[in-house]
Amino acid sequence: MNRRALLLLPLLLFLGLAGLLLVNLGRPQQAAVHSRMVGKPVPEFALPGLDAEAGLSSKDLATGKPVLLNIFASWCLPCQVEAPHLEALAARGATLHGIAVRDAPEETRAFLQRHGNPFARIGLDRGGQLMLAFGSSGVPETFVIDGRGIIRYQHLGDIKAADVAVLLRELERAQ
Repeated sequence: MNRRALLLLPLLLFLGLAGLLLVNLGRPQQAAVHSRMVGKPVPEFALPGLDAEAGLSSKDLATGKPVLLNIFASWCLPCQVEAPHLEALAARGATLHGIAVRDAPEETRAFLQRHGNPFARIGLDRGGQLMLAFGSSGVPETFVIDGRGIIRYQHLGDIKAADVAVLLRELERAQ
């Protein structure tokens, strides 16, 4: 290569990188990771519960009736925000099960005492492996599971007041 080409090489690399960045700036950002498990059976699992209480297993999610599965944690601020809306779902007849992620039983118990316990059953996923098996991108996250144990819908993030009707409708569709 001649000296002139060597001097132009950094400029060409910079222009190429700038062009790549400009092209990607125009694309919409996808902030959420959607689970590839939607439409598939829940993974096989059996989690312990709080102390002597019964835990949660994949069999509890395939009882013939659609359910909501909420993945939460005591240390999660959006989980605290969504707590009244989970109570509203339970009050409107939805069956909710919970998976507490990376929590000790006493932390989960304290969280439920402060914010209410709308859950029929709770499983403790201390290491977070089951959360990953569900394809969850974080807490909180809620799944609609049909009566055969098939994941039918995924709600990313905390549940807001407007989401209550959406989740109830998705439960109806999962019949």
